[in-house]
Amino acid sequence: MIFVHQRGRSRTADTGPDARPAAGLAAETGVRTGGRTTARTCISALAVASTCLLALSACGSSGKGDSSGSGSGSGSGGTLTLNETDYYSSAPQNTQIQGVLTECATQVGGVKVVHHELPREQLMPKLLQQAASKSLPDLLLVDNPDLQQVASTGGLVSLSAGGLSTDGLYPSIVSAGTYQGQVYGIAPGVNGLALYYNKDMFTAAGLTPPTTWDELTADAQKLTAGGKQGIAFSAVGTEEGSFQFEPFFWTAGADLKTLNSPQAVQALSLWKTFVDKGWASKSVVTWTQADVEQQFAAGNVAMMVNGPWQLPGLNSTANLHFGTVPIPVPSAAAKPVTPLGGEVWAVGHSSSAREAKAVAVVKCLLSADKASEWSKDAGYIPSNEAAAAQLAASDPQLQAFITEIATAKARTAELGTAYPKVSTALFTALQAALAGGTSPQDALNQAQSQAGS
Repeated sequence: MIFVHQRGRSRTADTGPDARPAAGLAAETGVRTGGRTTARTCISALAVASTCLLALSACGSSGKGDSSGSGSGSGSGGTLTLNETDYYSSAPQNTQIQGVLTECATQVGGVKVVHHELPREQLMPKLLQQAASKSLPDLLLVDNPDLQQVASTGGLVSLSAGGLSTDGLYPSIVSAGTYQGQVYGIAPGVNGLALYYNKDMFTAAGLTPPTTWDELTADAQKLTAGGKQGIAFSAVGTEEGSFQFEPFFWTAGADLKTLNSPQAVQALSLWKTFVDKGWASKSVVTWTQADVEQQFAAGNVAMMVNGPWQLPGLNSTANLHFGTVPIPVPSAAAKPVTPLGGEVWAVGHSSSAREAKAVAVVKCLLSADKASEWSKDAGYIPSNEAAAAQLAASDPQLQAFITEIATAKARTAELGTAYPKVSTALFTALQAALAGGTSPQDALNQAQSQAGS
């Protein structure tokens, strides 16, 4: 939830990488959910999109009858005009993206790219409507969990067949853009989740950052004092809530095909303990990742689960000293498994000439220099392993996030296009257990029944 930090934004405007309205999949992404107005992540209005195609009116008239769809005209001097659509509606993302698109259009030659934006909650319904009428935009930037659903319509060009190389990219990032063995989308950069901790509070309590669940529990208890609480996270009833819970769910050994497994119950029991004991606020069921960041920045909580898009805002907060570490694990032998947040570039079917130019633009957008530039501006981690390692060496605050990418998981890896329905069942279970008084086992039993219906 997918929803990244906007440089120069006020903190109250940040919605996180996977933030989305409650009517969406239920609201980044960036982070990310990890998507976003002021944040991208990660996550989309996919539950709505997976059940119906909203009859949204066309944005204008161009080519196939939609200003954000594929057109057929060319500019002066034989320049081909390609249309690109995304959900970046706020500065600086919507200006940054136009800049990089213009640079790549110039590099490719003979092409002009026109940027179009839609509100996050409208993007997937609109794209599915366009896919049904064979009028997808030439270029799409969509939250990575949405890629498979668009690809399943047959409306996307295979980037594998188009000659796009995935050499040097993290395998999990390639997996996120793959459908039925073909790569249809690739992210220039990604985000994830780590544990932020207040250094002053930890020093005063004589603590070091936790690495295991036992340590996390003990620290949350000890740091809850004097009106402060030990930990904060987002358990909001949207994809953003699932995005935040999945690191604990997956790291425990649970999988999305069996929501009520003992491992899943163990993970939800951990969160329920935090809330029931008062070490985390009962308001976590309504807090977005942006709300969690505000609580941490204000010094109200000692630890939080959040993404790298929050770093610029936190670094500009006076008298706040913090660090980041990987998400704690059930045992010292375990490795954190976090969900990938971020958007992927894809190409819509049109004519062979348009597709060739669009694929060339995507190759430029995914080149090492452009991807690194984009990641730096957006607060993301480069998809290229070598570039990410270089960044980790120069920026200790990002090291935890970069370490986790090696074991990160695409949210659609287990379920493909069925992910939205299961995610909805999962965040509904969070709400039932943390706010409704239902036991973790009963909440997850209900979730499994809901997901399988």
